[in-house]
Amino acid sequence: MFVKHCKVEVYLLELKLCENSDLDNVVTRHFSKADTIDTIEKEMKRLFNIPAEKETRLWNRYMANMYEQLSKPDNTVQDAGLCHGQVLIIEQKNEDGVWPRQTPQINRSSSSTSRDFSTSTKLSASSSTSVSASSTITNGESNSSPYGLNNSSSLSRGGYSSSYSSSYGYRESHTQTQPGLCGLSNLGNTCFMNSALQCLSNTPPLTEYFLEDEYEAEINRENPLGMKGEIAEAYAELVKQMWSGRNSYVAPRMFKTQVGRFAPQFSGYQQQDSQELLAFLLDGLHEDLNRVKKKPYLELKDANGRLDLVVAKEAWENHRLRNDSIIVDIFHGLFKSTLVCPECAKISVTFDPFCYLTLPLPMKKDRTMEVFLVQADPKSRPTQCRVVVPKMGAVSDLCIALSKISGVPAENMVVTDVYNHRFHKVYQMDEGLNHIMDRDDIFVYEVNSSPEEDSEHISLPIYFRERRVRHTSTSSGTMLFGQPLMVSVPEQNLTVDKLYNVVLERILRYVKWPLKEECENSRACCSHVLDNGTCNGPNGIYGGDDEEMDHQNEIKPDQELGSEPDNSQSEDSVEEDCEELENGPCSNSPKKTKAASCQKKLFSFSVVNAYGTSEINSITPDGKFIKLGSHSTVAIDWDSETKKLYYDDQESEAFEKHESMLQPQKKRSMVALRECIELFTTMETLGEHDPWYCPTCKKHQQATKKFDLWSLPKILVVHLKRFSYNKYWRDKLDTVVEFPISCLLGLLFISTAIFQL
Repeated sequence: MFVKHCKVEVYLLELKLCENSDLDNVVTRHFSKADTIDTIEKEMKRLFNIPAEKETRLWNRYMANMYEQLSKPDNTVQDAGLCHGQVLIIEQKNEDGVWPRQTPQINRSSSSTSRDFSTSTKLSASSSTSVSASSTITNGESNSSPYGLNNSSSLSRGGYSSSYSSSYGYRESHTQTQPGLCGLSNLGNTCFMNSALQCLSNTPPLTEYFLEDEYEAEINRENPLGMKGEIAEAYAELVKQMWSGRNSYVAPRMFKTQVGRFAPQFSGYQQQDSQELLAFLLDGLHEDLNRVKKKPYLELKDANGRLDLVVAKEAWENHRLRNDSIIVDIFHGLFKSTLVCPECAKISVTFDPFCYLTLPLPMKKDRTMEVFLVQADPKSRPTQCRVVVPKMGAVSDLCIALSKISGVPAENMVVTDVYNHRFHKVYQMDEGLNHIMDRDDIFVYEVNSSPEEDSEHISLPIYFRERRVRHTSTSSGTMLFGQPLMVSVPEQNLTVDKLYNVVLERILRYVKWPLKEECENSRACCSHVLDNGTCNGPNGIYGGDDEEMDHQNEIKPDQELGSEPDNSQSEDSVEEDCEELENGPCSNSPKKTKAASCQKKLFSFSVVNAYGTSEINSITPDGKFIKLGSHSTVAIDWDSETKKLYYDDQESEAFEKHESMLQPQKKRSMVALRECIELFTTMETLGEHDPWYCPTCKKHQQATKKFDLWSLPKILVVHLKRFSYNKYWRDKLDTVVEFPISCLLGLLFISTAIFQL
């Protein structure tokens, strides 16, 4: 037998199987999309040791408390619309002939919503159309609102439910409802489908067409571009249920299954785009109902100076020769496209049909950003500021705008993204602001505000880490805390003591100082150093004659380079140093000696990776210069007890609000539909990668292009482009679009009078 298409199934579908009596015992098995429901049922009987002669039925659980009976054993997995990870439940009939799911015990949920539980077995030809005929279990009822077609009275037919009730679960109303006033059950993230279906259902010409059965004579099953009429039949079945006047809601399971067969992207229960579903449905209905059985070949002709009216009429007639359906009658219109060559001024005019009008949204040229400015002054709290910057600007534009309101030079700013106590990203000045999302926590640090002469400085990231001893072992682990810092340090001749003083000076605002009694301990320690040359005090660092010599020759951070260390310090001067500990770091004084270095260190240093999760090496106070590069990251490590005594968590997180934050925000700007249409019909120049081939110049040109609305359909579908795209990602636009619900034609710009289509 000749096979036109051959498909190879590489990956089988994974299904989760369980018994109705034990839903926690889930067994995973893989099936082909060509396997039938009967094959799955036999496999489940084998897995759960159910006798082959035992009467069973299968349920598809597609939400936590929503089930659908798989009542057609000959259907394949693809026909049933099963997707990866779907849960199937096998139910055995009780000895008394009652199905377990008929009893109230199935209502295990504590939800207060009402439920409609199915009690039917597989439907026979004589099944009556009542609520028990439904093979879908759903929860809740749809909240209806009084709406309907203007001519809904003429569409009340009422006789459709008996023919189609086996395909759709529905809730039959006790009283006659208004035809069309019918909800659609959410089958699991299917609101995108339901919204599109409700819009089409309330389109009078299309609904009349299906309710009057006019579609039956026009189904085109031979169209290779169509779906053999199955989409049209499924939609007609659904519309008749919704307009029967007997149902308060319908569960469109069979329609969704049919859509999933021909458009696999809509199978399963993932979130989808409503407009994409609508576009697929309109195209599918058109091809299924195309009155043209054999499409002729037509050659496109350019205008060549002919009148637009003549060219447009010719284009529409050619379109109807290949496309003639109820969808074309109702939804199709014509664009006028004008291309002008920039070199030879060649004008090309074409007319193209459209089914829906896709309009761009006007984008604002500016954006408002909220950032935290951390100034170099250690006494100043971080300041939250609000600035207006160009939407497609660079990081340098943010720094300039922030400099205007803060007085901090823009060249002294480093812009960072802080996340989870670390720098997620440090931005370069030429990077685009479109890389920064509104949800990002942006901290701008002032650095290198007072560099020393003849010294190159680098901006050094500083993380705060707390060392904690694990209870299960003697080893210790670290945990990040607080907001990181960006400090400016000299690239050359940097010692541990100098780095310690620079960092300590920056965190003065939220670090307490040791008390007097601790100074007494420090004094005793220092006296011991003077006597024995060894430091044994708390967190003492130095010991031994060699280390002492190194320490004596060390260049102190508070000394000028090249100055001689002063070794003539009396014991009284040690006492003075201890008193200075109460008020802050020791001031520059020629009296300082090695004894001053014996004061208690609050933290130690480690070189870590950019995330602060891995220690590269520790920094020891050996008197040698530290080699740090522009890509280095340093962590200051606190032990838990010291952090608890001296670190003020509340003050470290405190910040001030700039007056720009107190100004009232502008209301979200609203865009009129007219502005969207104006933008759509604005002339633009083709991009470098999308040129037009000029027949006169015989080469591709970046021509100017302009769209105009030439003729409109009876029903105009407007699609708003809610996403803006760039090289890296897409961004959803939340602009509110204001549109009229009547007199829409007055807003549209038509190139000429609408002629009879």
